[in-house]
Amino acid sequence: MNGDSRVHCGILLVNLGSPQAPTKREVRRFLREFLLDSRVVELPRLLWWPLLNGLIIPLRAARVARAYAAIWGPAGSPLRGYTRGLAEKLQNELPGAAVRWAVTYGDPGIARGLRELQAAGAETLLVIPLFPQYSATTTAPVYDRIADIVKQTRNIPELRQIKDYADHPAYISALADSVRAHWRDQGRGDRLLMSFHGIPQRCADLGDPYPDRCRATAKLLAEALQLDADQWQIAYQSRFGRQQWLQPYTDQTLLQWAADGISRVDVICPAFAADCLETLEEIGEQNAELFRGAGGDSLKLIPCLNDSDWHIAAMRALIDQYLPEISA
Repeated sequence: MNGDSRVHCGILLVNLGSPQAPTKREVRRFLREFLLDSRVVELPRLLWWPLLNGLIIPLRAARVARAYAAIWGPAGSPLRGYTRGLAEKLQNELPGAAVRWAVTYGDPGIARGLRELQAAGAETLLVIPLFPQYSATTTAPVYDRIADIVKQTRNIPELRQIKDYADHPAYISALADSVRAHWRDQGRGDRLLMSFHGIPQRCADLGDPYPDRCRATAKLLAEALQLDADQWQIAYQSRFGRQQWLQPYTDQTLLQWAADGISRVDVICPAFAADCLETLEEIGEQNAELFRGAGGDSLKLIPCLNDSDWHIAAMRALIDQYLPEISA
């Protein structure tokens, strides 16, 4: 798109975020912003603030920084790089619209993305949180930030937001195509584990629909791949603290599979639009080592959709549905 061109529609892709650099300082800054969001940790500020700043961040910052350093690439954080790449490729596909990307925590922020879209002339804005399965811990903070921006905006654009796309046919098709390509190129494991990011069980008990949305994705993906019930399972990863989270847990599932004599496992992480610390390091390194140490032969991580053609096609289908003016 010509930088001087004026457009009527804008698209903002929003991912979670990551530190600006794999250093203790930047990790501390990121964790503080992320974990102080009351949508993420539902504890009274007076209780959580001293615990977070006095214990959790000092104990975790160095280890998390080392983990980020292990996955850092020439373009920086994989999550940021893939999200940027997805936006740039969509922009090439949609010359009549303005496409930007943002993160909930860190930079570039949502406010900046919306300002840039309006500066490009966009009067109708579509916000796509890159969290396929809605949760109050991930998608809702995007809504919160947009609401805060709207409060301070005199000329409010027409805003459209996609709540989730857990069961959208184009998203399921993209996931299935990515699995088939992995099997073709890397061989097929004995079982497929669909590992979703976990949330505290209390959140689900209070009405967060996330586990239902995860199950919807998993069921449809299994059907698309024509898997029998004993060929796949859903599990939840990345739990934090001592409270109960959604079960079954990914690490415990892998330990049980190894004990049962399952030799080769493929893992896909459908809750993540782009590879990040939780996929590359937690699954690809930590859980792969855990599985092998328990007697398994190999654990292969199926890449996230990232900025692949499959992801572009899925995003185009969503955009055509929620912003039909572009293709009219």
